[in-house]
Amino acid sequence: MSNIQNLLDIMARLRAPDGGCPWDREQTFRTIAPYTIEEAYEVADAIEHNDLPELRSELGDLLFQVVFHSQMAKEMGAFDFSDVVAAINEKMIRRHPHVFGDAQVEGAAAQTQRWEDIKAQERRDKGEAASALHGVSAGLPALTRAKKLQGRAGRVGFDWPNVSQVLDKLDEELAEVREALDIGELDAIEDEIGDLLFVCVNLARHVKVEPETALRRANRKFERRFHYMEKLAGERGFDFAKASLETQEALWQDAKLAERNPITGAE
Repeated sequence: MSNIQNLLDIMARLRAPDGGCPWDREQTFRTIAPYTIEEAYEVADAIEHNDLPELRSELGDLLFQVVFHSQMAKEMGAFDFSDVVAAINEKMIRRHPHVFGDAQVEGAAAQTQRWEDIKAQERRDKGEAASALHGVSAGLPALTRAKKLQGRAGRVGFDWPNVSQVLDKLDEELAEVREALDIGELDAIEDEIGDLLFVCVNLARHVKVEPETALRRANRKFERRFHYMEKLAGERGFDFAKASLETQEALWQDAKLAERNPITGAE
C-alpha cells in the first residue's frame, strides 16, 4: 500500500460515521479552512528558518489539509483526491506549453507573462469578467493581495514607471496620514493608513521584495530584540516593564548594537 493511499485511508477512517473521530466527523470546509491557512504559514515559517526537517513535517501537515478537504468532497459526491491530482496535472501541462508543447519563451519574465495570459484566457473561456483584477482571491493576506492587485493593474499599464515616483507617493500619503491625525476622525485615519500601507507594498513590488516576507522578517527582528532587552533588564537588576521609556530606548539601542556583533558591538 502506497503512503498516499495509507493517508487517504486514515482520513476516511477519521471521518467514518462508525468508529471515527467525533471532532473530524463534525468538520466542514468552512471550519477546516482556517487550519489550512495556518498550515501554509507554518510551511513558510520553516522555509524562512531554513529548517528542512521541520519543513518536511509542515508539508505533511499541509498535505493532510488537502486530503481532509478531498475526503469531505468525496462524501458529498463532488470530487475526490484523485480528481484534485488530475486537475492540477492537467493545469500544469496546459500552463507550460513551452515545456509540454511547441511554444517558445525567452526567460522567466516572458514565462510569467505567458502564465498570466493563459490564466486570463481560462477566465474568458469560463465566461468570467474581463477585468484585469478578476480572480485575485479576497481570502489572501492583505499585503499579498495588495501586491497581486497592483501587479495585475501594472500589466495593463496602470503603474508608476519608476521607484522615485513611488517614493514621492509615499511622502504624499504620509502627509495625508498626518492631516487625518490632526483632524482626529477614526475612519479617515484608518483610510489614510490603509493608503500608506498600500503604497509601501507598491514600493516593495517595484524593488522586487516580497512584502509579506519583509514584514515577517521585521516581526522576527522586533521579537528578537525585545527578548534581548528583557534579558538585559534582568541582568541589570530591574523590571523592564517598570523602566522609563528613555531606559527602554537605551536597551533597544544596546540590542541593536549586540546584533551587529555579539562580542564587540561593532559592524
